[in-house]
Amino acid sequence: MLYFLTLGTLIGLSSGFTPGPLFALVISETLKHGVKAGVKVALAPVLTDLPIIMLTMLVLSKVSDFDSILGLISLCGGLFLLYMAWENIKSKRIDVLSRDLKERAIAKGMLANVLNPGPYIFWLTVGAPIVVKAMNNGMSILLVFIMSFYVFLVGSKIVIAVLVNKSRAFFSGKIYVYTMRMVAVILCALSGILFYEGYRLLNIALLIKPFISATAFSSPINTALEIMLCPI
Repeated sequence: MLYFLTLGTLIGLSSGFTPGPLFALVISETLKHGVKAGVKVALAPVLTDLPIIMLTMLVLSKVSDFDSILGLISLCGGLFLLYMAWENIKSKRIDVLSRDLKERAIAKGMLANVLNPGPYIFWLTVGAPIVVKAMNNGMSILLVFIMSFYVFLVGSKIVIAVLVNKSRAFFSGKIYVYTMRMVAVILCALSGILFYEGYRLLNIALLIKPFISATAFSSPINTALEIMLCPI
């Protein structure tokens, strides 16, 4: 149990503090709408990752053309990040005490997470094997890993939101505008990475498709998926 608790803690912390689309969105939404908006964005993985985990494991166990799916997701994610970058570029100086009731932070966070291939790649390459191994040791062990992972993943992003919010007054003038434009540049760079990943993955899918038959195969993932989907 201690092994999976430590594993979940370390992976959650490293994922939470790693710069990415959700990381940048936590900062921008906190600066625009306050710490509550940043916390809402930070909670996005809790709301979106279960379907991502299920989809990843299902595709992994049944579909051979997973690269093309990831490629399309990457391209959509790149477009969404470009839109977010444009929104940040248009940002003007704000009243530090203002709160926009239409900030839609949860929706933005969920979109950023769903359209980011990172969670899919994580659960495909790292998460799925750990989940299978944990399930082989019992459902309680699996819960320990999942809970420790998300507590520290979300917790680290909440810490970022709180720290940014404490310095929000400092960003109320021109510094705010410049900071939002800097975040926009970061988002544009991240969108470029997603576009490249989408292009690369789609090319890989086109190259290997003639050599791979789309047949299901038996693996530990199938067994884990059946257990997760079976009615209680």
